[in-house]
Amino acid sequence: MKLMNYLNLNVHPVQLSFFKDRTHTFEEIFHAHQGMELLVVHEGRGIVIIEQQIVELSPGSIFCFRPFQLHRIRIHNLPEDRYVRSLFVLEPAVLDAALTAFPALREFFRQLWQDPLMPQALRSDNLLDLEALLRSYEPKITAAREHGPERLLEEQLLFLTAFLHQLRADSEKASHSPSHAGLKPSSKSSTTAERMLAWIEAHYMEPFKLDVLAEAVHLTPNHVSATFRQSIGSTITEYLTARRIRQACWLLRTTDMSVQQIGEAVGLGDFSYFCQLFKKHVGVSPYKFKKKPYDFS
Repeated sequence: MKLMNYLNLNVHPVQLSFFKDRTHTFEEIFHAHQGMELLVVHEGRGIVIIEQQIVELSPGSIFCFRPFQLHRIRIHNLPEDRYVRSLFVLEPAVLDAALTAFPALREFFRQLWQDPLMPQALRSDNLLDLEALLRSYEPKITAAREHGPERLLEEQLLFLTAFLHQLRADSEKASHSPSHAGLKPSSKSSTTAERMLAWIEAHYMEPFKLDVLAEAVHLTPNHVSATFRQSIGSTITEYLTARRIRQACWLLRTTDMSVQQIGEAVGLGDFSYFCQLFKKHVGVSPYKFKKKPYDFS
């Protein structure tokens, strides 16, 4: 699995996967998406690392990952326990335009998409109702594929509108009555690993020094490395590389900076090494990634 996935959303702006059993095919890696990702967990338990936080994952968890947002999912006790999820990846501007006739629902979607204060890890106590909604639309979307891309996109957007409508209804019920079943933030706790993630977030654009990180979190360098790997599931170097490449993708997409300037801005001043590392993790060169449209299907 590459660091950056679903790079062809300009051609296929909505990609939906219902009730996918990933028990034997799950890959654990830091990654991001060109578009927005909505993840519904049906079976499985674990953690999600997102925005320098570690959040619990369990049946009923719903995660909203924003475009180019680095995250990692860890599933416990595989393959003894199953991991089944539904995954919806979309170009948010396309859904935003489709919601023009529903201003309140559109505002709710924009909060999920762009508001830094909006929770991205939610829990639904109405999982059976939510799953019934998914099951009612899945055959319609499958049938629409036979009628061409326009009909397919129409059915996909109708489903996403209904899905958001259900999320908003659950969210409003939960906000009005804390004891009422509905959406609520997933649980989390502050950990040493989260302090390490926060430190890396503030310093990833600089040359990395393990002893400086260790001093910042009041641990020995060996303890830092072991604690990070045990909690996060990767080495510090692997995470640091993913964070730098993710930022490079964002800068390539949103600025007029040159490729060399972007490499320097993310702490990879060796230009040839930056290009080599970028292609390894993204699948295309930074020059090709910078071009529009982003059709790498």
